Amino acid sequence: MKYRTLGDGLVVSALGLGCMPMAGVGGDMYGVAHEAESIATIHRAIDLGVTFFDTAEIYGPYLNEELLGRAIRGRRDGLVIATKFGFRFAPDTSVTGVDSSPANLRRVCDESLRRLGIDTIDLFYQHRVDPAVPIEETVGAMADLVRAGKVRYLGLSEAAPETIRRAAAVHPIAALQSEYSLWERDVEADILPTCRALGIGFVPYSPLGRGFLTGRFATRADLPPGDYRLTDPRYAEGNFERNMRVVAVARGIAARLGVSAAQVALAWLLAQDDAIVPIPGSKRRATLEDSMAAAAVALSVEDLAALDAAAPRGGTAGLRYGNERALAMVRL
Repeated sequence: MKYRTLGDGLVVSALGLGCMPMAGVGGDMYGVAHEAESIATIHRAIDLGVTFFDTAEIYGPYLNEELLGRAIRGRRDGLVIATKFGFRFAPDTSVTGVDSSPANLRRVCDESLRRLGIDTIDLFYQHRVDPAVPIEETVGAMADLVRAGKVRYLGLSEAAPETIRRAAAVHPIAALQSEYSLWERDVEADILPTCRALGIGFVPYSPLGRGFLTGRFATRADLPPGDYRLTDPRYAEGNFERNMRVVAVARGIAARLGVSAAQVALAWLLAQDDAIVPIPGSKRRATLEDSMAAAAVALSVEDLAALDAAAPRGGTAGLRYGNERALAMVRL
């Protein structure tokens, strides 16, 4: 495994592990997960040199942090644990809105520490920007947690450039987590340049296009019944076929290099900037091992150009999300 630095000194593996598919995701949205295999996957990741593990209060809610906490018990040293706050829940744990008030983030921090079984959160993200709370107020309260020793580094997710700049004026921001992949490149216009200018690392989630870029699915019929991606606009009839163009190019490069299409997609991301650390999600050891091998894949200038041409910014067919609520919470 290779290593990279986020912000001012947070050293992490060049690829992290997104734990969201492992537990607590409504309706088994990425297929059924089995706890024993999920924990074995985390242990295998540690054995492979992965140090960066990503979870959140909302995954479950709560169940994902609890699972990660069980998995890292006795193996915490050297790991970078990232989690997120920023939502409000009803008594039945359904999400009722965003909440980045200082009182809520302090509560979440303490409860996340307990669920994870750790003394300090290495990277604490605001999961989504709260329009009702000035970002200066939220980051100021996050900074108090750093001074209290409960948090080491601060992060944002899906924030717009001006929000990022305002946040960084209050306290250094180590990382911005937002969607970025060969089929979602909008951050290249202004968000990535803002992060570079401020020395903020970038953590792409869904770096494999919710599984599309792995080439695993030849048609929509390959998705299991009930899979949420059947409602994803980019997996819709017509869009699916148009979006297969980039998969075909990735497969061609993969065949020549003797690697997988997923590794090609991740290697493309890694080649965009040394401060980019993708977090592909895995719930099985086999997919974990395949993804992590991307750290050793070197794409040529010609390979990168071919992928860029096959997946230009704005060229993916279909909206990013299938509901207005999700779309309304990004780039704020």
